[in-house]
Amino acid sequence: MLKKLKNTKTFTKITNWEFWPYQLVYFPVMIYYFLLAIKAKSITFFSAANPGIEAGGLTGESKIDILDKVPEKYKPLTVFVSEDTTKEEAIQLISDKGLQLPFIAKPNVGERGFLVKKVEKIEDLDEFFSGQRVDLLFQEYVAHPIELAILYYRMPDSGEGRVTSVTKKKFLGVTGDGVSSTEDLLKKSRRGRLQLKNLREELGEELDEILPKGQHKVLVEIGNHIRGTKFLNGNDIIDDHLHKVFEEITNQLSGIYFCRYDLKCSSIEDMKKGEGIKIMEVNGVSAEPAHIYDPDYNVIDAYKDLFMHMDIICDIACQNMKKGTNTMKFTDFVRLIRGVNDYKKTALTEN
Repeated sequence: MLKKLKNTKTFTKITNWEFWPYQLVYFPVMIYYFLLAIKAKSITFFSAANPGIEAGGLTGESKIDILDKVPEKYKPLTVFVSEDTTKEEAIQLISDKGLQLPFIAKPNVGERGFLVKKVEKIEDLDEFFSGQRVDLLFQEYVAHPIELAILYYRMPDSGEGRVTSVTKKKFLGVTGDGVSSTEDLLKKSRRGRLQLKNLREELGEELDEILPKGQHKVLVEIGNHIRGTKFLNGNDIIDDHLHKVFEEITNQLSGIYFCRYDLKCSSIEDMKKGEGIKIMEVNGVSAEPAHIYDPDYNVIDAYKDLFMHMDIICDIACQNMKKGTNTMKFTDFVRLIRGVNDYKKTALTEN
């Protein structure tokens, strides 16, 4: 009975804090946020932390507008497709830009893996050109073996900056035993069983496959926690070389002081030389120090890290405000939140 209970999704979510609902995890964080708002004398102080991004990058920002700030050597080939572009026009644009299959398709506005998909064949684009249309990004699939999330900040007054969080990403997969189906292997995995419903829809009969003993198969190649990717604490690789590389990159991002780079690299050694790096996205003040979702990370330490990063955002914002940076009007922020929520509901319903 107990063994059966331990294999349920509910038990997994309750006993592993990394799977708790976002609203529950962030309840104490929101209380702390209001304390910082009092300190900053602004309910929307966060918007002044990154004046080069709408709302500081909390929500609703354009991915392509931020990516355009990144130096060319670090950017994967990315094609922007506006919502009024037809499928045929998009295919021609993809061809003209030299974008090869497979590639990643995602909305220009969204977070936490919202509607992100790896496109293996051109027919996979059909779902993006039916129902509700949104601006899209088609991005080169980067084959580098290591995917990381690296959080960096720099202070407006001193220019001082540091890498404060490194997250290593391990994609959801299974290792065959020569007997069990892929679906049965997923059911034995606490992370896998949470993704089983989605994977049945995406992979279908592939879940019936019985892998040879010892063979590992990656099932989801989208590096988001909500899609089953395991986040691991990589802070042990932080050193002066890493600080310097991301100082040089961030100094070129006009109006951005607090951000997290979602990237792939050829090796840790290459990255610390500023080589072999491809940055898929840059996130603003909504960026978490994602290493806290390591299954072995203590929840108390996680909150300490979250609060520390909120302090950094507040300090950056206060320095920028003293220099004349205006914060977002609260009414505009409420309007933005409503717009983003409506956008997501419509996109999910129609696509």
